[in-house]
Amino acid sequence: MPDISGRYVIELPQVKKVAVAYSGGLDSALALKLLPDQYGAEEVLAVTCNVGLTEPELEEARSKAELLGVPWTLIESTQEFVDDFITRAVYANSNYEGYPVATSMTRQLIARRVAEFAVAQGCDAICEGSTGKGNDQYRMNNVFAMFAPDLKVIVPVRDFNFTRQEEKDLSAQYGIPYNPGIGDDRTMWCRSIGSGEVDNLQMRISQEDYLWWKYPENAPDKPTELEIEFAAGLPVRVTGPEGTVEGLAEIIHYLNRVGGENALGKIDMFEDGMIGLKSREAYEAPAASIILALHKDLEQLCLTKEQIQFKPQVERQWAYMVYHGGWFHPVTQDCAAFCQSSQWAVNGTYRVSLYKGNLDILARESKTALFAPDLRSLATAGWDQRESGPATKIHAMQYKILAKRGLKT
Repeated sequence: MPDISGRYVIELPQVKKVAVAYSGGLDSALALKLLPDQYGAEEVLAVTCNVGLTEPELEEARSKAELLGVPWTLIESTQEFVDDFITRAVYANSNYEGYPVATSMTRQLIARRVAEFAVAQGCDAICEGSTGKGNDQYRMNNVFAMFAPDLKVIVPVRDFNFTRQEEKDLSAQYGIPYNPGIGDDRTMWCRSIGSGEVDNLQMRISQEDYLWWKYPENAPDKPTELEIEFAAGLPVRVTGPEGTVEGLAEIIHYLNRVGGENALGKIDMFEDGMIGLKSREAYEAPAASIILALHKDLEQLCLTKEQIQFKPQVERQWAYMVYHGGWFHPVTQDCAAFCQSSQWAVNGTYRVSLYKGNLDILARESKTALFAPDLRSLATAGWDQRESGPATKIHAMQYKILAKRGLKT
């Protein structure tokens, strides 16, 4: 057992039976060894909550837990993530400072399922692999506090104040295999690349570090045309050169591939985290970028002026709360209910072109649109313009009163 007793200055809690929110990555895999060695755990349970991992990723998690002699449980939550989380993200045009609100959702879904598992198994503690510098520690702990309030929460990376390299060195001493490259966090809605590790402002992230997104110079030289149909605020059908895809999950997978190939979905930004530290964050989210852009445009076509003016205020509150670990907070649920209430009218079909990072809308149609060219167009006589005269005089009356008071410029 490696000697790391000098790594901490606080007394570590001692536990008996621990459920670990386990992805198979560096942090959570190392926790499987640290729990019995440093926290006195007599029984450790590795729990993987799947929200869109690939079969090879799941097999890697399973085999690594087996290598370390820890029982592994898989909780399948992909459909729940699509139906309950991504749908709300679309309704709310999810955006926190340019980030399409993804990992912040999955962390809270995973935390709930692991907490429920831990309680059902009679655990006295839950463990997760957050660092003390990021946002996930708050998100996970908020949810643990709600669904497993009596259990201790163990966060080894934070307790030992590990750097990433120290984690890798310790994993090597334990014989735990790990990916030496840049880390990532993948969901079908958005993939985070090297969160907390991209600290060089002069660096362009290499093509090899992206899963879906292609550099524009590597994208096709001809545009790809798609037809995307929305019903009640969600995409329900996409038709492209390869045929038709239906169902939200399959549509997201398809648009991630096709959108990424055409250089859509790259996000490279600065985020204001929960503890007030800025970080450079890189994401790729081709499907989210396409769906959210068209959804917002369709709302502009189908919702009233007052809805268009007010709804963004609710969306900002929703995104803020979700990002800050408040998925299960009452106000988040209230915001989500408001956003969903308008979506019955958000229906339509788009024909779009994807080309080297550009999303070009070629045509739109909607049976629930509020666009009335027979009234608004200057080419028609559907509305007698002279009827506006008295209304404009009434509207201007306040400005006459202001003029009498005098202007201060």
